[in-house]
Amino acid sequence: MPRGSGEHRQGGTSITSITIGTRGSTLALWQTEHIANKLRTLWPDCEFVIKKIKTQGDRVLDVPLAKVGSQGLFVKEIENALLSGEIDLGVHSLKDMPSQLTAGLEFGAISQREDPRDVLVSRLGVTLAALPPGARVGTSSPRRSAQLLALRPDLTIADLRGNLDTRLRKAMAEDYDAMVLAAAGIKRLGFQDRIVEYLPLDRCLPAVGQGALAVEIRQGDSRIARLVGPLDASDVHVAVTAERAFMRALGGGCQAPVGSYGLVQDGELWLRGVVAALDGRRVVRVELRGDAAEPELLGARLANVAISQGAKEILEEAKGMTR
Repeated sequence: MPRGSGEHRQGGTSITSITIGTRGSTLALWQTEHIANKLRTLWPDCEFVIKKIKTQGDRVLDVPLAKVGSQGLFVKEIENALLSGEIDLGVHSLKDMPSQLTAGLEFGAISQREDPRDVLVSRLGVTLAALPPGARVGTSSPRRSAQLLALRPDLTIADLRGNLDTRLRKAMAEDYDAMVLAAAGIKRLGFQDRIVEYLPLDRCLPAVGQGALAVEIRQGDSRIARLVGPLDASDVHVAVTAERAFMRALGGGCQAPVGSYGLVQDGELWLRGVVAALDGRRVVRVELRGDAAEPELLGARLANVAISQGAKEILEEAKGMTR
């Protein structure tokens, strides 16, 4: 039996203990408790214990994420604990996951998706269009900054690090006129009243997988797969599979200026993608519709369309600027 799991007796009943790994931020703990509570409802004879694990992304706070230089900044240590048997499953924000999963691991479930959009939070209380010329907008995401500059080339993009609650405190400081964050995290922590504007998908496509939670397990662990399988939202799983295939075919990572969003409707998958130069001067927006039964194929096809319009050159230029 893996070291993360165990069995003990309580009131004459055998209780199986399952250990869930997560980052220790307020948002990560909320997300993990959300998954754990669903599992407790499904499996009342199991005990689900949460183990906090600090990742590289949590430790390196004085360098822009795009310059840290490795994939899986917020997941690798959790994955290592999973592979070693220290934990039985890991819960991640899917947008933090590399487009290629680590060998020996797989998704046991993808959650129902919270609002995938990006939002504007501003101490000035005004929308993106109404921000004053040269306004300082905080974000650590090249994808967000590139799309923002495409809309408002006069903006000054200021690096923004820290957990969501830290960022929201910074939002009221004079160092930033506004910042762009994920709607999902803000809604999960109950800060909807801080949102000034939801950025529409036709102007700001989200990160691959944004708004969804990934439950990661060891390949071949049929016991844990059976426990977490009922949490899987099949339409969301299909959509994010296509989004991840799009990113993978482009060769982009979590910090590349690439966005994508898929939606399943009546058996058809509508997939949109964007690749943008870091200065916002070149933006490739593409979309395709196809069979929801073949999400990997649709993602790869959409990437080829983007490549035919110059996406590879944009990404190579972006890599050179962030080295």
